[in-house]
Amino acid sequence: MAETTTANYTENLSQALMARKDWFEKTELAHLKDELRVYQASYAALYSIFLKKKLINEDPYKQDTKIGELEVPETGVIPEAKRIEQMSLRLANFDNQMDFLVNFYQFGVDFLNLERIKRIVGLVRYIDWVNLTPDAQSYNTRVVAEIANQSKTGVDQLTLSIIGESLSKLSKSTASTMGILKSLTTYHKENYKLNVRGVIKGMPAAEATPANIKKKIASGMPGTPFYQECIDELIKEDYSGDGPVLQETVLKGLKIADDKPKTTKPKVSFKAILLEGIQVMGSTANILGEIGGKLDENEAVLASRKKGLWEKIRELLRQMMNAEPDEVIFDLQYTDPAKGTTVREQISFHNFRANLDKKIKILTGMLSGGSVLAKLMNMPEEQTLSYLERTIRDVQAFHRTLGALDEYFKTQVVSEDRDRIRGIKPELSTVKNCLVRANQLQYEYSAQKEEEEQLKRMGISLNGQ
Repeated sequence: MAETTTANYTENLSQALMARKDWFEKTELAHLKDELRVYQASYAALYSIFLKKKLINEDPYKQDTKIGELEVPETGVIPEAKRIEQMSLRLANFDNQMDFLVNFYQFGVDFLNLERIKRIVGLVRYIDWVNLTPDAQSYNTRVVAEIANQSKTGVDQLTLSIIGESLSKLSKSTASTMGILKSLTTYHKENYKLNVRGVIKGMPAAEATPANIKKKIASGMPGTPFYQECIDELIKEDYSGDGPVLQETVLKGLKIADDKPKTTKPKVSFKAILLEGIQVMGSTANILGEIGGKLDENEAVLASRKKGLWEKIRELLRQMMNAEPDEVIFDLQYTDPAKGTTVREQISFHNFRANLDKKIKILTGMLSGGSVLAKLMNMPEEQTLSYLERTIRDVQAFHRTLGALDEYFKTQVVSEDRDRIRGIKPELSTVKNCLVRANQLQYEYSAQKEEEEQLKRMGISLNGQ
């Protein structure tokens, strides 16, 4: 009779797990990646601000780091004398790990096994964003809380808004992500127990001990880890007097709730999302201006090395006569992110700088109170979306060329002039994070518009009518 009951339960459990896996693959894993994308973008924005305010140091080897599998950075206490140095390395590593998770990790039920879920949980909870206080139990959380508080001083209203919203989204994304990961963990534990039941089928109650089951797993499921907690649960569910109740609890926990469509939904200002993205892109104006100044200094260093006495005299005469500068052509190369191939490109430095200054002027108008933003506020959503998309593409192109120029200047000067070349990696990192943030807002806009269309097709009004 007991064997019949167990067999029935095993069959019901198998069907419940199949349905659960299908549900994860079709819906929940997409939600998980969305939440992690918000988490990563929000952290990237904070990390950029911390660097910009020099609250942490830039890791010179950050861009060269190669990641094969997720690894949670160090969490131990750091001696006070090395706190900034070591915390800078930890936060740079954390930024790389989150980027790898969101952009390169697989999101499939079988791939995200218990070990990988453990790694993701370790990353998501690496800093306790829900309880980010200077007296938090976690050392990393305490230090980041202090840095976050310091980052709010002496900044403009937009930066302050980005800090506040990033912290809020990190807290919310942590809670949402942990809920999905907990549900996925439950699935894998029950699936593990189902597989173990297959190798111990017919085992008498007197022999159903962890030690005996461990031997069966080793012979029948070679290479499979032994999870003591799961085995203890299995023994209680299949061999104790409370078994039927425990089994029913498991099946209920795996049951997928029927999602009933909501009849009303608060009205959302979709355009406000786009305008926020516009202002985020506008915030790159000052950063690009700083980059432009550094590039001019670097070009002057390179030019002075190449010019002889007569060239310098001619340059002086040209300046006195307000003549146009001689065309300066640089041979740049960069990696195409889509194809992974090296691209070579010739640019006229002075033309590029002139175009950069034009773009900076436009971006400045996209800030609060700017003329561009004022016009966009009166434009239809479609035109505003198109403008945001075009701006993102333009700044991405500038970012790519600026990165190539940074490498060019560093490689073209002789060793004694190298200290005179001013690097722009921190500024490029800030621009990149603004691009990530703007892309995220664009994604949020598209997702909410799609949801609106779906509800309309179902005959549901967003205004509750």
